[in-house]
Amino acid sequence: MRYLIILTSLFVGLMSMAQNVVVNEVDADTPNTDTQEFIELKTVSANMVLDGYVVVLYNGNGDLSYKAYDLDGYTSDANGLFVIGSSSITPSPDYIVSNGFLQNGPDAVAIYQDNASSFPIGTVPTTINLIDALVYGTDDADDTELLISLGETIQYDEAAAGDKDNHSLQRLANGTYEAKEPTPGVENDGGGSLLPTLTISSDKLAYSEDELVSLVFTVSENVNSDLVLNYTLVNDNFLVGDYNGANSLTIIAGTSSISTNITLVDDDLVEGTEYMKVDVTNLDTESYQATNNNYLIKIWDNDYDQGTWGTPVNPTFGLVSSTATDGYYSSLNGKSGLALKAAITDIVANASVVRAQTYGDVWDILKEADVNPENEEEIWLLYSEHGRAKADQQSSGSPIGKWNREHVYPQSRGGFKDGTPTSSDGKDIYMSTSASNLDHGHSDAHALRPADSSVNSSRSNKDYGQEYGGPSGNVGSWHGDVARSLMYMACRYNGLAVVSGNPENTTVGEMGDLTYLLAWHVNDKPDDYEMNRNNVIYDWQKNRNPFIDMPELVDYVFGDKVGDVWNGSTGIESGTSSLSFYPNPVISHIVFDEMIDGKLSVLSLSGNVVFTEMISGNSVDLSGLDQGMYLYQIVSDTKQYNGKFLKK
Repeated sequence: MRYLIILTSLFVGLMSMAQNVVVNEVDADTPNTDTQEFIELKTVSANMVLDGYVVVLYNGNGDLSYKAYDLDGYTSDANGLFVIGSSSITPSPDYIVSNGFLQNGPDAVAIYQDNASSFPIGTVPTTINLIDALVYGTDDADDTELLISLGETIQYDEAAAGDKDNHSLQRLANGTYEAKEPTPGVENDGGGSLLPTLTISSDKLAYSEDELVSLVFTVSENVNSDLVLNYTLVNDNFLVGDYNGANSLTIIAGTSSISTNITLVDDDLVEGTEYMKVDVTNLDTESYQATNNNYLIKIWDNDYDQGTWGTPVNPTFGLVSSTATDGYYSSLNGKSGLALKAAITDIVANASVVRAQTYGDVWDILKEADVNPENEEEIWLLYSEHGRAKADQQSSGSPIGKWNREHVYPQSRGGFKDGTPTSSDGKDIYMSTSASNLDHGHSDAHALRPADSSVNSSRSNKDYGQEYGGPSGNVGSWHGDVARSLMYMACRYNGLAVVSGNPENTTVGEMGDLTYLLAWHVNDKPDDYEMNRNNVIYDWQKNRNPFIDMPELVDYVFGDKVGDVWNGSTGIESGTSSLSFYPNPVISHIVFDEMIDGKLSVLSLSGNVVFTEMISGNSVDLSGLDQGMYLYQIVSDTKQYNGKFLKK
């Protein structure tokens, strides 16, 4: 035992000697879309070269690495600080990464004297070459295995002071951590030297190709000698041929700012919305601190292509055909009830065929599947019902005006939060999957849609129907899409269900309200837009949403025909357009242009049935309805029509 104590003491002593770099501050959980996440390191001396060090992030869900950042070529600042974070952090981080790069916990940040190549995704935690580590949580139970594997004994809680969204974990002089208000790029105790700051600005944040971009570089105090600023503007697809202007300016001694104009090239190329990134490359970090380096300016492209089918708001039908192989659904015929549902699962979760992609791949899938037919450089926003530039995905900076990946079946309700990697590796690299692998619901594109980031946040994890019907002013063009997506999920994964009513929002495995969803399915039938996205996802995942291909199947699995035998098409043809009627708006009677024998149902925009009547003719008295917009459905023996009308 005496020798064990000696060896342990020696190990601790060596570790202390090796701690030239420590984890100084971590903010893993920030408000809304996590734009303010960062890691701050502290070096034993100012302006220390960080060659040979790597920062590795470990996910407590499985206790494996999910990111590694080589620090070769970087140095700490005059206070010995080094910040890793997105471009939205102020002052500008030393190492720019995407927004939301940190898992919320229980997880870990570790520093090694090694290379990133030694820590591919899925690496088991180790103490070999370990310099320092912080195991943290955001109001989570301790991850004992992760603590032991990194030689740590305490999991620090970002929520310890009661506000995990607005607190970070900050290292104290004794090596422990406490939760306080974040201080990126500043000493945790408020000390350190304050350097003059350099700020980049422009008169607008967005320009079209035919405009001049006005750039201003400002130092917080007059410079003592000429300050030469070299900067680049290229970023992704925004290249040197897209602009004309200087790449070097000088702030004259005794002054504090300099401005210039950049001319944007108006070409005929379809390039989509791009972002110019102003990156000062030669700033002396021993003398100045950049507040917003890598400043982004949106550049609108005035050239774009259009699709041949309509948007969900102005739908078309019959222009896009299913790409399902012959006999794809043949195994469903002759089945009913639970056997029918199980047969659907066997198709859409076939372990020998179906592929699971990563959560990172979802960005690429949605840009293809949810392209805006009116402008193919945009995606179509689910709840907000309009286009947005593909380039405006929520990755860094403010979420305002950005789009994110919306889980139609919320992650917390599905039980698959953070279940797949956040990196993208393309269509041909995939994971094997099955109905029992619920984690893959995290990245299942049949249940993910582009949504405005702010709308996505307010949507939260509510049930559809009475709890959530979309933002103010929406016309419900997404209602049927959501209903069919949820029904797909209930068949694709074991343990997921769509139920009547409104379960508690903390209930895992149940989403409501089925009554509304059935009505939404009827009143917003599958259109060309939805068929196209079904085809795109089929190409990526090798499975389809059967309720888009065969809308009638919904009744046999979730509706009033549960228990009836399915034998392919019901023979009822969905109307491809609304019936013509007059007057419009309806005053008392609605008169259709053709004779009808069938059942008329009138529904509110939220999906409630407010009037039903059997029709034998072409006129119906609707004088008892209140003023407002309504949906109608007419079902006869051979045909089904859907549409809407205004009651005056």
